[in-house]
Amino acid sequence: MDQFNHEDVEIRETHEVYRGFFRVKVATLRHRLFAGGWSDWMKREIMDRGHAVVVIPYDPATDKIVMLEQFRVGAIATSESPWLHELVAGMVDPGETHEQVARRELQEEAGLAANSLHYALSYLSSPGGMTERIYIYLAQVDAESASEYGGLASEHEDIKVTPRPRTEVMAMLEAGQVDNAATVIGLQWLAIHLNRFRQQWGFANVE
Repeated sequence: MDQFNHEDVEIRETHEVYRGFFRVKVATLRHRLFAGGWSDWMKREIMDRGHAVVVIPYDPATDKIVMLEQFRVGAIATSESPWLHELVAGMVDPGETHEQVARRELQEEAGLAANSLHYALSYLSSPGGMTERIYIYLAQVDAESASEYGGLASEHEDIKVTPRPRTEVMAMLEAGQVDNAATVIGLQWLAIHLNRFRQQWGFANVE
């Protein structure tokens, strides 16, 4: 069992210092120590951008993954190109379930409908300072029905949609051409669990 939980953190005050696309708060807090006692009071900045859903659009009939390519401002500083190879993803709006987000984003970003949808895993994207949790789903799709381009102009999205052979996508991952966390984690999960789902859907195993 874990040694600590929420009761082992004491928050003295929290105040918001910025509100835009992101919200930033500063909390004054302390927590229990492994060796006993409490830490000193400290200030920690917390970024709140909501939570997100990522979808792995996979076609078992053709063994293809529908990949997206789009501009990401945060990649300018360190990436060879700020146009990244990604999976379908989107933010959770108030009142939406994670499955509703998955199906909405599949349609908006790739023009796809899921024949079946399966929860994979969730993870914290950067818990040192962000509240965001990512929820990943596997969608069984018909890759040939994908649109050529996707995204909402109202959200300044400009997305190129490309069904790619799974082996090609995994080679891109191995070569470091896929380097954003959600896509890396989603593809690695798929590599581990793929044949279980292929069997469930009535398809033969693949290497």
